[in-house]
Amino acid sequence: MSSSEENVRLSAGDAELTVHPAHGCRIGSLRIGSTELLRQGERYGCFPMVPWCGRTGYGEFRNGDVTHQLPLNSPPHAIHGTGRDTAWRTAHVEKAQAAFYYDLAEPWPYEGRVTQTFELTEDGLTLGLAVETYGTSFPAQAGWHPWFHRSLGGQDARLSFDAAWQEERGDDHLPTGRRIDPVPGPWDDCFGMPDGVDVTLTWPERLELTVKSRSEWVVIYDEQDEAICVEPQSGPPNGLNTAPRLVTPIDPLEIATTWSWTRL
Repeated sequence: MSSSEENVRLSAGDAELTVHPAHGCRIGSLRIGSTELLRQGERYGCFPMVPWCGRTGYGEFRNGDVTHQLPLNSPPHAIHGTGRDTAWRTAHVEKAQAAFYYDLAEPWPYEGRVTQTFELTEDGLTLGLAVETYGTSFPAQAGWHPWFHRSLGGQDARLSFDAAWQEERGDDHLPTGRRIDPVPGPWDDCFGMPDGVDVTLTWPERLELTVKSRSEWVVIYDEQDEAICVEPQSGPPNGLNTAPRLVTPIDPLEIATTWSWTRL
């Protein structure tokens, strides 16, 4: 385990995880033996989506009778929150565990704290996110955006999941509010799994990886040749407006996901 302002490295068996707290507290690398699972580059790895996930429609959301405007960083919408663009502080580091936090600030209009935790084992990684308020209640979301390599050792991943529904996506890339039967990919779409997220990526003869979460929402994004994104999140895209989950002084928002792997 090593720690610096730039990165924190965790290890368990032959699994090694590198976190970049100064660069949005994203996972820069997840290696199983000699195999790197995540697409490399400053936009990639795996970043936290907080305090909202995916697109917030036209950057606007309401809290009670107050309307707020967020920067349109993916015009005409605001996408993926502020956590990925923030320097986080290191709260705790051990050989295979770490915790980081940052305080919510502009352009997010409410005060609070976000904490992200990492727990690595030889055959799995558990990630946690929590959003707390310093007083005023506000709607929020949290989740993760991993960029898994589509191909490992020349073998393309097979994607397997069984969703109860798909959120119909409008021309503006926002869910229309209709739930439809899942349709074939490629996807940039949100799916509902009432019994919890359960998605498997299989690279034949290399590795099988399962992404699970007690949350019922997952976005699958596989429109790029290089990567497949499996994004467990606490609500659907534009959920600050359509399915607001209030963070209150006695009820923080908490979400966790576990990635488990088996060598084939």
